[in-house]
Amino acid sequence: MKLRALLQDIAILDAAADLEQDISGISYDSRTVAPGQAFVAVSGFTADGHKFIPMAREKGAAVVICEKKPADGKNYVRVESTRAALARMAANWYGHPTEQMTMIGVTGTNGKTSITYLLKNVLEKTLGAKVGLIGTIQNMIGDEVLETERTTPESLELQELFAKMRIAGCTHVVMEVSSHALTLHRVDGIRFAVGTFTNLTEDHLDFHKTMLEYCDAKAKLFSMCGVGVLNLDDLYCDRIRRQATCKILTYSVKDNAADLVAKNIRLYSDRVETDVVTGNDICRLELKIPGAFSVYNALAVTLTAMALHIPLPQIAGALKTAQGVKGRAEVVPTPGKDYTVLIDYSHTPDSLENILQTVNGFCTGRTIAVFGCGGDRDPFKRPVMGRIAAENADVSIVTSDNPRTEDPNEIIRQIVAGMQGSGAKYEVIENREQAICRAMDIAKPGDVIVLCGKGHETYQEINHQKRHLDEREVVAEYLERQK
Repeated sequence: MKLRALLQDIAILDAAADLEQDISGISYDSRTVAPGQAFVAVSGFTADGHKFIPMAREKGAAVVICEKKPADGKNYVRVESTRAALARMAANWYGHPTEQMTMIGVTGTNGKTSITYLLKNVLEKTLGAKVGLIGTIQNMIGDEVLETERTTPESLELQELFAKMRIAGCTHVVMEVSSHALTLHRVDGIRFAVGTFTNLTEDHLDFHKTMLEYCDAKAKLFSMCGVGVLNLDDLYCDRIRRQATCKILTYSVKDNAADLVAKNIRLYSDRVETDVVTGNDICRLELKIPGAFSVYNALAVTLTAMALHIPLPQIAGALKTAQGVKGRAEVVPTPGKDYTVLIDYSHTPDSLENILQTVNGFCTGRTIAVFGCGGDRDPFKRPVMGRIAAENADVSIVTSDNPRTEDPNEIIRQIVAGMQGSGAKYEVIENREQAICRAMDIAKPGDVIVLCGKGHETYQEINHQKRHLDEREVVAEYLERQK
């Protein structure tokens, strides 16, 4: 591809390069640059890509895309933002694959993964569509599963994935759109048919600093889509709506002014049921995922599908067949035992409160929470989660999550600070496997053990290393030892 074509729709501040030269590819990692490629000098969290321009040149980079003029003043194109330029270049390189597919983006603190999987199911069942999925657990091209490292990949990998989806025949793509992705320009240049907002609760404040900054990052999605679907019951809905440039539809369980309202809600241990009302139409929904939060997820999915002109009865029929998502209120087999073990990706204050209150709604014994907090992430939520566990669990076992580079015992100390003076029963067991086993040791008939925070993850991240830890295996091995 000619450099001029690669830089289409990118404002060039100044350049010392032949725009008619052929470019063999794009790289933003100096270690992987190949001869003839364009090297994009991206400023990262730990290193500035501009420092690696000499290495990229040594490896044969044909041109450097940068924000600061290189010292040698040769073969460069200077732009305002290399992150934004990388996204546009990637789309240009792969031929703008998203323009040939219907794009649906889901953003918010909680519920994104469940909603994307449910939407995929609805689109497949109602339209017979081949659907691509991008998210926290995994990426999918139809039924093919691809592993993932982050909720939203970097723009270059993202556009490559879109191209693969298009070639494979995908007509629709449902993706989680993280606040990081929106802030760091990973999804620049994508036009979403529908953008969906779930909720906003405390998370990622190590990155965004304030809740308003976090909210405004999420709000960017609604300047990139044709229709926005918003949770009217969320505190930040109005702020997002004010910043939106698209048509807005709302859903609610409280406000009859919403475009889609849940009525006559029934919560069961294995499902939720609700009537949904839109204009003069009413339909009964059933979703086989327990918890009040599942009502909100069902509303978000339904209104998003309606925005794609899928009839309400067809949506309801598809939702009734949907299964749960791995690591979201997932029941772990415990043959021969008269207690229940659930795994849930409840790693924020709101999601922890949701799952514990859901369990309290059907548990005939005690609710036993096993939880911790991740390291190198928002420390402010740690005592808050401690307080929530103290208020909503009969017994808490505070343990390690992904400590990353922090001292796990210091993280636990901050969690426990929120439990002080509550009178709640809790234990501290830093080793997560031992904490899970302890919960099963003390479980009585009718109890529900909730393993919170890991969800779909099958590892612990400690000092930059991922160590295998699948909570399903821990439970199975414990039960095997009891035989």
